[in-house]
Amino acid sequence: MGCDHIREVIQIERQIQVSYQHRVLFTKDVFAPHNPVLRDVLSDPTRPHPSKVMIVLDDGLAKAYPDLRKKIQDYFDLQSDLKLVCPPIVAEGGERVKNSYFHVSEIQSPIDRYHIDRHSYVLAVGGGALLDMVGLAAATAHRGVRHVRIPTTTLSQADSGVGVKNGINAFGKKNFVGTFAPPHAVINDALWLDGLSDRDKRGGYAEAVKVALIRDAVFFETLEHQAGALARFDLSAMESLIHRCAALHMDHIAQGGDPFEFGSARPLDFGHWAAHKLEQLSAYALRHGEAVAIGICLDVIYSGLIGLMPQDEVERVLSLIESLGFEIYSNELHYTSTDGSYTVLSGLEEFREHLGGELTITLLEGIGQGVEVHEINLPKMTQAMHCLRDRFQASSSKILMANS
Repeated sequence: MGCDHIREVIQIERQIQVSYQHRVLFTKDVFAPHNPVLRDVLSDPTRPHPSKVMIVLDDGLAKAYPDLRKKIQDYFDLQSDLKLVCPPIVAEGGERVKNSYFHVSEIQSPIDRYHIDRHSYVLAVGGGALLDMVGLAAATAHRGVRHVRIPTTTLSQADSGVGVKNGINAFGKKNFVGTFAPPHAVINDALWLDGLSDRDKRGGYAEAVKVALIRDAVFFETLEHQAGALARFDLSAMESLIHRCAALHMDHIAQGGDPFEFGSARPLDFGHWAAHKLEQLSAYALRHGEAVAIGICLDVIYSGLIGLMPQDEVERVLSLIESLGFEIYSNELHYTSTDGSYTVLSGLEEFREHLGGELTITLLEGIGQGVEVHEINLPKMTQAMHCLRDRFQASSSKILMANS
């Protein structure tokens, strides 16, 4: 058949633009009877009937605050324009809740049973893992019901809870199943911080160091100056960290040009290619913030070894992370596969695949100066791993000698 017989291609094309309002509100004691923040977020004066609300509560929070479910019910009893469709549903928190789609179905079932529609609300109150799972359930029920996050840990208030991603783990990979769906609102309540364990208070510090390193040298200096107060878990210092970290995170989402990550660059995942793999290798005994702290240290040392970052700034970063109370090394970093290769390095390929394009890793040219690279020198990265272990072992030996 000749070229004359090729049919003309007809194409219809339109540009689609969707606008979102992304907001984070800061308050204290969100379920206090006369605190208007939550009521104002949920009330819809254009609707003739009270707005329906379903609440999912982190089981760790429910145990820590035995009266919380009643306090929530009492709050909604006072709101004439809001209807709590059932008592708060208590769901498992922590990373395990992200390891099975069954938990998502457990949330979608009452969404169906209580007729939560696209103008109703699903509230998640808890840590980042619970918010991820409930957010996925809300984003996929009816193709998206309104979701409000009330994060209760330092990590979720500063970073994960203020983002636009929801997801669960699958096939041995972190956040393999998920969506991009901006929440209707995020409400950060500083009073939750006081009830956290020291480990959970510290966890969010790693994400603050991360965003300071790639975006804001002045913020990094502030963290250095406040390191002592943060290590003591001074509430004022923690609130200041959360405010600035959340603002930088939201600036990136709103102004970075790629809020749903269609490209291959993910600067906010600095230090995360190793962190995600370390979490998996530890069977999630290593928490996200702890793994991110190690991942940051690894990539900072590597940035120095390849001549990108001045050595004095490498030392400043490592010293800050140590002074905040993080351990900068875990044995999982040197786990090996059957062929003798370091298992953590397979996280690079998993990271590339998750991005859906070429490998793009954020490294540092200096504090506050992120730079994208598209290949990693594996011998140099292995050297960085050894350097990190040597520093940790030397520090541990000094502590043992001082205590003996």
